[in-house]
Amino acid sequence: MKKTLLTLTAIILCSTLVSADEGMWIPALLQRNEADMQAMGMKITADDIFSINHSSMKDAVVLFGGGCTAEIVSDQGLLLTNHHCGFDWIQKHSTIEHDYLTDGFWAMTLEEELPCPGLTAKMLRYMEDVTDKVLVGITDQTTDDERAKIIAENIKNIKESAQKDNKYKVTIESFYIGNQYFLMYNEIFDDIRMVGAPPSNIGKFGGDTDNWVWPRHTGDFSIFRIYKDGKPYKPDYHFTISLKGVQEGDFTFVFGYPARTNEYLPAVAVDQEANVVYPVVVDLRTQILDIYNKYQEKDPKVRLQYASKHAGLGNGWKKWMGVIEGIRNFNGIEKKKAFEEAYINWCQETRARMKYMHALRDFDPVYEEYEKYRMATTYLTEAGLSIELLDFAANFAKLAEVTKDTPQEEIDEQINDLRQATTVFFKDYYQPIDEEVALTMLTAYRANQPEDFRPEILNEIDKKFKGDVKAYVDYLFGKTILTSEEKVNKFLDEFKPSKVKKLAKDPAVVAVNSMMDFYVENVMPKSRECNTKINNLRRVYMEGQMKMIPEVYPEKRLYPDANFTLRVTYGKVGGFKPKDAVTYGYFTTLDGIMQKENPDIYDYVVTDRLHELYDAKDYGRYADKDGTMHVAFIAGNHTTGGNSGSPILNAEGKLLGLNFDRTWEGTMSDLIYDPSICKNISVDIRYVLFLIDKYAGCTRLIDEMTIDE
Repeated sequence: MKKTLLTLTAIILCSTLVSADEGMWIPALLQRNEADMQAMGMKITADDIFSINHSSMKDAVVLFGGGCTAEIVSDQGLLLTNHHCGFDWIQKHSTIEHDYLTDGFWAMTLEEELPCPGLTAKMLRYMEDVTDKVLVGITDQTTDDERAKIIAENIKNIKESAQKDNKYKVTIESFYIGNQYFLMYNEIFDDIRMVGAPPSNIGKFGGDTDNWVWPRHTGDFSIFRIYKDGKPYKPDYHFTISLKGVQEGDFTFVFGYPARTNEYLPAVAVDQEANVVYPVVVDLRTQILDIYNKYQEKDPKVRLQYASKHAGLGNGWKKWMGVIEGIRNFNGIEKKKAFEEAYINWCQETRARMKYMHALRDFDPVYEEYEKYRMATTYLTEAGLSIELLDFAANFAKLAEVTKDTPQEEIDEQINDLRQATTVFFKDYYQPIDEEVALTMLTAYRANQPEDFRPEILNEIDKKFKGDVKAYVDYLFGKTILTSEEKVNKFLDEFKPSKVKKLAKDPAVVAVNSMMDFYVENVMPKSRECNTKINNLRRVYMEGQMKMIPEVYPEKRLYPDANFTLRVTYGKVGGFKPKDAVTYGYFTTLDGIMQKENPDIYDYVVTDRLHELYDAKDYGRYADKDGTMHVAFIAGNHTTGGNSGSPILNAEGKLLGLNFDRTWEGTMSDLIYDPSICKNISVDIRYVLFLIDKYAGCTRLIDEMTIDE
């Protein structure tokens, strides 16, 4: 009877576990997916995508700046990525006189391309499964602590051996939560230059209002170039661009560096994320963004200064709202619990599986304990350190510990670093915003963290300021020297160890030290302890799922969670129906931009040049066969953060566009995947080329590219 019930449960759950669209696949193992991909329409082979024996598509995909993906589209190292991925660099190069955020930037010659010191591109050259080597010495009797030490030592030895006489950077990455390990050989390019970017009214059209939402009309791209030895890089492979566009049902695949997913979490963890942590983060960020908006609308200079800060906060804010709603609407926690019931039934079939059942059941008390420390961390990062003054003051903590015995070379190095940090901080700092944020966030921090478990500075507000947060904020900003660039630089110029006491007593340094001391002494140790327990349990739980799922769901192929390593995901182009009586098509056009236009709202301003081209229907060879200028499209590729800028490719492996987002209804896909609503959004490459060519007149870049008409 038990076996029959287990089988029935498997059938019921099958629809939520199996989807051709789901999965983030390791490219070196893509042969396992090749038949499935070709059955869906792919016309190339897995070897064309990833090969260590000859050039392949992997040689044209890079991790851009540590947080996005970019692709090489010419034999001169030309890179395409998203506008929001290049946003920080566009902003850093912008001034009031040369406002590239507002006006766009187009280098008409190689000499005009702008260096981006510190920006890197990482390319995977090859990878090797080293699981057996990493786990050598591990037995069923090995304790968790012993296991960690053995693995750390094994990894150290493997890396040292692999790095000898090797020009590539070597890393070892964990997959399936410590159940598999790969040795990665990466080439790092450190000379990346900015080549082009549309104005924000195009590259960020719709702003936070449209972020994570379909239909989208955002020309989300920017252009960079890899240089090597001072010259444009000659890649082993670059993508051919297709002007044929997409049709409903077309096969597509995305090749990139997805950041983090947690598809195999237990229900208790998903519940904590969706119903405890994320609502607090959303609430705090809403209050900060409201303050930013108020001041940015009043002053163009402030709008420019806070553009990147606003974008950074707003991106996560909008996403987490979607995650909360998606999990609730999808009944995600209930479905997780249903899977866990089937898992427990499977575990109970044999005594050898009991350890897997115990791992699942042991999650509950650990997550209950963890919640206190998770919330303390959340309020520190989202409330305390969202006060820019305190975040800046944290840079001075080390200098405040200098003594007369500290070597002068070490002091000089700290002073130099602080001078640079000071220049960066004050370039984009507006004190009235920060004061209002401080008042709002400290009020929330003080109200929501218990008196016996919070930084002492919050209790000082009660003791010395009688609970008057405004009075404390006035004191904080009035007495610190860290709100004045002149005073900070004067202090650094005249610094000597005898002045440490003055720095240590600065109200901003006192405040941030109080917060960080509380975190280091009271939160971090217990958080680490809880995380260690959780990770050990997750490893065993994952091992159990790796054994259970092939038996119970033989048609289901397990894929590892994203971890910023190169992955392939694939699916078909198509619209979706997120709710009753609402159906979305699979593409948008320039017509939609004009329909959204509102000259009174910055995010919906349409530039004169774009209007001219639209009115004349001057789309050149980039128009779709229906005569319109397509802007974006959606497909069923399983993507996440880090996939921003990833190439989305057709059945022949030719470039169709740049992935830049997911549908808001499907942002829960980092935790739970539902193929009916989890769609990725890409900017159509024809719109990108139209803007480079017809809008900007930067035809030299078009001439570099290989374009398939």
